[in-house]
Amino acid sequence: MIFDKDGNTTIITQEKATVVELVKKLEVMYERFKNDNVIVNLTSLNKIPLEQIVEFLSISNKHRASKHSFVIVTDKTNLDETPDEIVVVPTLQEAYDIIEMEEIERDLGF
Repeated sequence: MIFDKDGNTTIITQEKATVVELVKKLEVMYERFKNDNVIVNLTSLNKIPLEQIVEFLSISNKHRASKHSFVIVTDKTNLDETPDEIVVVPTLQEAYDIIEMEEIERDLGF
């Protein structure tokens, strides 16, 4: 797991471990990135079933409730099947775009 910081955004890149292991590590290390927008980059992993994407739901809901963005990047899952409560996009650029839009919405009071 690699942590990169870009302004107020933390990019977490997963290379080897399973999604379940990653979610457990994120929950333990939450204090490290709790005040940042988060991008979880899973592009280096193979096909990711919907059940594994749903593993992020709890930490995503917690993070979004504290007025920060939480975006997962992967093109290895069926984006049409992902629940609306979790943000999954196919590219890193789209993740940055989502964060920018959500920050504007928060600034406007939505």
